[in-house]
Amino acid sequence: MLGSMFSVGRDCQVVALGAYGRVDLTHVTGFEARQRTASVRVDRIDGVQMGAELPKGWDGMFELERGSPAADDFASRLEADYHAGNAVAPGTLYQYVAESDGSTSTYQFDNVVFRLASAGVWRGDASVKQRLEFFASARRKV
Repeated sequence: MLGSMFSVGRDCQVVALGAYGRVDLTHVTGFEARQRTASVRVDRIDGVQMGAELPKGWDGMFELERGSPAADDFASRLEADYHAGNAVAPGTLYQYVAESDGSTSTYQFDNVVFRLASAGVWRGDASVKQRLEFFASARRKV
């Protein structure tokens, strides 16, 4: 926590638990989570507009600088299980946010499925950036 009145990137830590345990992602440089909803709109006969946003899960991503084969190995194991006909159990994500008042907020993402959206571009003298995306059925404060 930097002692500011607003959140900055280093105030967040994320732990990914896959079907086989914790996935130790090295050099996480970014994390994003987005709520998904289905919009419902009603145009009443009296002209009053009404609306609702129905929760439909969460999706997001991790940006990584490849420092180990953890993301590659994780995706490879999920793919191998699929091709072997095995059911792949969903995982769980935990997001810990250091709040400006010194407290910590914890959010749990349930029934998480992952995909390695980018295993990286390999070039001489350049870091290899990876992207691990996810979908979760729900997020709740714990």
